[in-house]
Amino acid sequence: MQIGWKGALLGGAIGAALTALFFGVMPIASKTQAPTLARTADGKPDLNGVWQALNTANWDLQDHAARIGPLVALGAAFSVPAGSGVVEGNEIPYLPEAAEKKKENAAKWLTSDPEIKCYLPGVPRATYMPYPFQIFQTRENVLIAYEFAGAVRTIYVDSKQESPSDTWMGWSVGHWEGDTLVVDVTSFNDQTWFDRAGNFHSDALHVVERYTPTGKDAIEYEATIEDPKVFSKPWKIRMPLYRRLEKNAQVQEYSCVEFTEELLYGSLRKQPSK
Repeated sequence: MQIGWKGALLGGAIGAALTALFFGVMPIASKTQAPTLARTADGKPDLNGVWQALNTANWDLQDHAARIGPLVALGAAFSVPAGSGVVEGNEIPYLPEAAEKKKENAAKWLTSDPEIKCYLPGVPRATYMPYPFQIFQTRENVLIAYEFAGAVRTIYVDSKQESPSDTWMGWSVGHWEGDTLVVDVTSFNDQTWFDRAGNFHSDALHVVERYTPTGKDAIEYEATIEDPKVFSKPWKIRMPLYRRLEKNAQVQEYSCVEFTEELLYGSLRKQPSK
């Protein structure tokens, strides 16, 4: 049985339509499907849980190659791992004088980095240090407890209160934009760094964070950093945060102050320690 040219054209058109439907429409529909998110009683994304960043940003926010560590005797045990940067455009726009200060910080990192002395890590550094942190979310406030140095901060949702003083962790006020928690952080002191590479700020630091769930076990974290005393323009970092899925996932006690007593106060001894 022969099929005429009209039948062939009709069959080809049907085949093309089916192909377009399968390869064209279906992927588009899947791309627009919103992720399934756990939600609190008031309908907000549920951020409660233990989270952690998995990157090398605490070593250096920008692209960096692996290199020998500051203590040669430790060999590979304290070497610097290679890592892709988390800075948008991989550039931090330092003012000329501040750029020199950053180089000085990097050269003196082992004695000058506040992390070495177990000082509170500040924002945003607390987020991407190699330790977990736990989010406790209520309708009024969001509390974040970090493992390093027992640091904590409260995000006051839709609050008009102002900070009574400058602090290490700043003053955090949040609001929701759809499924994104936006946090405006001000009132910092100038004592924290952004990483072990010597990136720093002044007391004019202003950070705007965005926590956007991309699924029930992942958050897209973004922080816009502004400091007119140190940088020529605002700049941004971005990274995923992952939920710790162990059944017993928890933030452990890491009170590192006692580990720094000799470093900070050993010189005050009447007799040298043995």
